[in-house]
This record gives sequence, C-alpha cells and structure tokens, in this order.
Amino acid sequence: MGRHADGPDQAHRRPVGVTDETVAALGKLSEALETVERARGHLYDLHQLIGHADLMLDEAVARFRAAGHHDMAEEIATELLGRNVIAGRWTFQIVEDFDDGYYALFRELDRRARDELAGGLRHLYEAEMKERRRTRGRPGHEARPGRDG
Repeated sequence: MGRHADGPDQAHRRPVGVTDETVAALGKLSEALETVERARGHLYDLHQLIGHADLMLDEAVARFRAAGHHDMAEEIATELLGRNVIAGRWTFQIVEDFDDGYYALFRELDRRARDELAGGLRHLYEAEMKERRRTRGRPGHEARPGRDG
C-alpha cells in the first residue's frame, strides 16, 4: 500500500506548495459560501411563502365578501393582493437579482480562489481536519468510502 492508502483520496489531498494559511483562507471562504447557500435557501423560502400567502388572499377576500364585509374585501384586494414586497419588486425579482448578482459573484470568486490557489480542490481544510480527528483502524473512522481503515 502507498503512503496515502489510509488517507484522503486525491481530490482531498493538499497540493504541494499550498500553505497552511492558504488552506485556512480557502476553508473560511468556503464556510462563508456555505452560509450564503443557507441564506439563499431562506430567500427561496421567503419567495414561496409570500407567493403562497398572496394566493391565500383570494380566499380571504372571497370570505370577507361572503360575510358582507365588502369594504374590507375591497381594501385587501386593491391594497394588499399582488402588492410589491419591496419597492418595485415581487419576490421572484429579488431572487433573480440575488442569484445573478451577489450569489453569482460569491460562487465565482470561491471557484477562482480554489482554481488559482489549490488546483481546484474543494474542502481541503475539512479533509485535513478529518485526518486529525479520526481514529485510524476503527469502524466508522475510515478515510474514504469502501475503506477498512
């Protein structure tokens, strides 16, 4: 067996010449992107929840009308139903602006940093942390899938 038989696969092994500081910086950038990914999920939650609420207003307006509250029904129908959630924008426009602007740039810079500084490899920081923390030879502590130790 080679010297890496019980270590990370080639896709998670630090290239020669990449420093600890570079691995740490790439790890922090990756962690920040993962946080933005979570935020993006919440933005899509907002998009879907607001859209669902807007469609629910149709039923609320109908029920107010059926209950004889025509003024309230009309105010909801004309003032709230279909209203922009942010000046000039529905949530789909917010999502598109986010995806095409901030998010796209963040992903691009993360990719460029990995490509230029670590040969495009991902999660080097985590792979090295795994190596430091796992117990060699113990079940459930294998270096990679399908390995015995």
